[in-house]
Amino acid sequence: MSTELPREIRGVLIQVTGGRLLLPNATVAEVITFATPDKVDGAPAWLLGRIAWRGWRLPLVSFSMLAGFAAQERALNSRVAVLKALGGNARMPFIAMVTQGFPRLTTLTQDILVPTGDENALPTGVRGEVLVRDDHAVIPDLDAIETMVQDALAAAA
Repeated sequence: MSTELPREIRGVLIQVTGGRLLLPNATVAEVITFATPDKVDGAPAWLLGRIAWRGWRLPLVSFSMLAGFAAQERALNSRVAVLKALGGNARMPFIAMVTQGFPRLTTLTQDILVPTGDENALPTGVRGEVLVRDDHAVIPDLDAIETMVQDALAAAA
Protein backbone atom coordinates (compact mmCIF):
# COMPACT_ATOMS: atom_id res chain seq x y z
CA MET A 1 0.00 0.00 0.00
CA SER A 2 1.44 3.36 -1.02
CA THR A 3 1.81 6.25 1.43
CA GLU A 4 2.15 8.83 -1.31
CA LEU A 5 1.15 12.34 -0.26
CA PRO A 6 -1.64 14.13 -2.13
CA ARG A 7 -0.39 16.42 -4.90
CA GLU A 8 -2.63 19.22 -3.76
CA ILE A 9 -4.62 20.12 -0.67
CA ARG A 10 -7.22 22.76 0.06
CA GLY A 11 -6.16 25.44 2.49
CA VAL A 12 -7.48 28.71 3.83
CA LEU A 13 -5.65 31.98 4.28
CA ILE A 14 -7.04 33.79 7.29
CA GLN A 15 -6.28 37.45 7.96
CA VAL A 16 -5.51 38.28 11.59
CA THR A 17 -4.37 41.53 13.13
CA GLY A 18 -0.79 42.01 11.96
CA GLY A 19 -0.54 38.87 9.82
CA ARG A 20 -2.06 36.01 7.89
CA LEU A 21 -2.53 32.36 8.85
CA LEU A 22 -2.53 29.29 6.63
CA LEU A 23 -4.65 26.35 7.77
CA PRO A 24 -5.98 23.19 6.17
CA ASN A 25 -9.54 23.83 5.02
CA ALA A 26 -10.76 20.84 7.04
CA THR A 27 -9.68 22.57 10.28
CA VAL A 28 -12.23 25.39 9.93
CA ALA A 29 -15.68 24.35 11.12
CA GLU A 30 -17.39 27.72 10.58
CA VAL A 31 -16.81 31.47 10.46
CA ILE A 32 -19.21 33.50 12.59
CA THR A 33 -19.82 37.13 13.50
CA PHE A 34 -17.70 38.47 16.34
CA ALA A 35 -19.55 38.76 19.65
CA THR A 36 -18.11 40.15 22.86
CA PRO A 37 -16.83 37.17 24.84
CA ASP A 38 -17.54 36.42 28.50
CA LYS A 39 -14.29 37.14 30.36
CA VAL A 40 -12.30 34.38 32.03
CA ASP A 41 -10.92 35.77 35.27
CA GLY A 42 -7.17 35.32 35.61
CA ALA A 43 -6.67 34.31 31.97
CA PRO A 44 -3.76 35.68 29.91
CA ALA A 45 -4.58 38.67 27.69
CA TRP A 46 -4.56 36.54 24.48
CA LEU A 47 -7.41 34.39 25.87
CA LEU A 48 -10.18 36.91 25.29
CA GLY A 49 -12.87 34.84 27.05
CA ARG A 50 -15.54 32.38 26.00
CA ILE A 51 -18.23 32.63 23.33
CA ALA A 52 -21.38 30.59 22.77
CA TRP A 53 -21.54 28.44 19.64
CA ARG A 54 -23.96 25.57 18.97
CA GLY A 55 -24.35 24.75 22.65
CA TRP A 56 -20.62 24.96 23.41
CA ARG A 57 -18.73 27.62 25.40
CA LEU A 58 -15.65 28.03 23.21
CA PRO A 59 -12.43 29.67 24.36
CA LEU A 60 -11.76 32.71 22.13
CA VAL A 61 -8.09 33.19 21.26
CA SER A 62 -6.36 36.22 19.80
CA PHE A 63 -3.60 34.57 17.76
CA SER A 64 -2.14 38.02 17.07
CA MET A 65 -1.67 38.72 20.78
CA LEU A 66 -0.44 35.19 21.52
CA ALA A 67 2.23 35.33 18.79
CA GLY A 68 3.17 38.95 19.52
CA PHE A 69 1.84 40.35 16.23
CA ALA A 70 -0.32 42.91 18.07
CA ALA A 71 -0.61 44.31 21.60
CA GLN A 72 -4.40 44.22 21.39
CA GLU A 73 -7.07 42.84 19.11
CA ARG A 74 -9.09 44.97 16.70
CA ALA A 75 -12.82 44.43 17.08
CA LEU A 76 -13.92 46.45 14.03
CA ASN A 77 -14.86 44.10 11.14
CA SER A 78 -13.74 41.10 13.18
CA ARG A 79 -15.06 37.62 12.66
CA VAL A 80 -14.47 34.41 14.55
CA ALA A 81 -13.14 31.23 12.99
CA VAL A 82 -14.31 28.14 14.83
CA LEU A 83 -11.51 25.59 14.55
CA LYS A 84 -11.63 21.86 15.18
CA ALA A 85 -9.37 21.06 18.12
CA LEU A 86 -6.88 18.30 17.40
CA GLY A 87 -6.05 17.07 20.89
CA GLY A 88 -9.01 14.75 21.39
CA ASN A 89 -10.24 16.54 24.53
CA ALA A 90 -13.98 15.75 24.61
CA ARG A 91 -14.58 18.83 26.80
CA MET A 92 -12.95 21.13 24.23
CA PRO A 93 -13.54 19.83 20.69
CA PHE A 94 -13.35 23.36 19.22
CA ILE A 95 -11.52 26.60 19.83
CA ALA A 96 -12.40 29.99 18.42
CA MET A 97 -9.95 32.49 16.92
CA VAL A 98 -10.45 36.15 16.08
CA THR A 99 -10.01 36.93 12.38
CA GLN A 100 -10.27 40.01 10.21
CA GLY A 101 -12.75 39.29 7.45
CA PHE A 102 -13.44 35.95 5.83
CA PRO A 103 -10.95 33.17 5.09
CA ARG A 104 -9.78 32.84 1.48
CA LEU A 105 -9.82 29.35 0.04
CA THR A 106 -6.68 28.31 -1.84
CA THR A 107 -5.31 25.16 -3.46
CA LEU A 108 -1.84 24.28 -2.22
CA THR A 109 0.83 22.37 -4.10
CA GLN A 110 4.49 21.83 -3.27
CA ASP A 111 5.68 24.30 -5.90
CA ILE A 112 3.63 27.27 -4.59
CA LEU A 113 4.30 26.70 -0.88
CA VAL A 114 7.77 28.03 -0.03
CA PRO A 115 9.11 27.84 3.56
CA THR A 116 10.62 31.10 4.85
CA GLY A 117 12.01 32.38 8.13
CA ASP A 118 14.19 30.75 10.75
CA GLU A 119 12.65 27.58 12.17
CA ASN A 120 14.58 28.14 15.43
CA ALA A 121 13.24 31.67 16.00
CA LEU A 122 9.49 31.30 15.49
CA PRO A 123 7.02 33.27 17.60
CA THR A 124 4.89 31.53 20.23
CA GLY A 125 2.15 29.45 18.63
CA VAL A 126 3.79 29.38 15.19
CA ARG A 127 4.87 26.10 13.58
CA GLY A 128 6.30 27.67 10.40
CA GLU A 129 6.40 30.62 8.03
CA VAL A 130 5.66 30.25 4.34
CA LEU A 131 5.05 32.08 1.08
CA VAL A 132 1.87 31.02 -0.68
CA ARG A 133 2.29 32.45 -4.15
CA ASP A 134 3.02 36.08 -3.12
CA ASP A 135 1.32 35.98 0.28
CA HIS A 136 3.40 35.68 3.44
CA ALA A 137 1.63 33.49 6.00
CA VAL A 138 2.33 31.66 9.22
CA ILE A 139 1.22 28.14 10.00
CA PRO A 140 -0.12 28.12 13.54
CA ASP A 141 0.90 25.34 15.91
CA LEU A 142 -2.65 24.28 16.77
CA ASP A 143 -1.49 21.51 19.14
CA ALA A 144 0.57 23.98 21.19
CA ILE A 145 -2.19 26.60 21.14
CA GLU A 146 -4.74 24.05 22.32
CA THR A 147 -2.44 23.02 25.19
CA MET A 148 -1.85 26.67 26.13
CA VAL A 149 -5.62 27.29 26.18
CA GLN A 150 -6.23 24.21 28.37
CA ASP A 151 -3.45 25.27 30.75
CA ALA A 152 -4.78 28.85 30.93
CA LEU A 153 -8.34 27.68 31.62
CA ALA A 154 -7.14 25.24 34.29
CA ALA A 155 -5.07 27.96 36.00
CA ALA A 156 -8.01 30.39 35.91
CA ALA A 157 -10.48 27.87 37.36
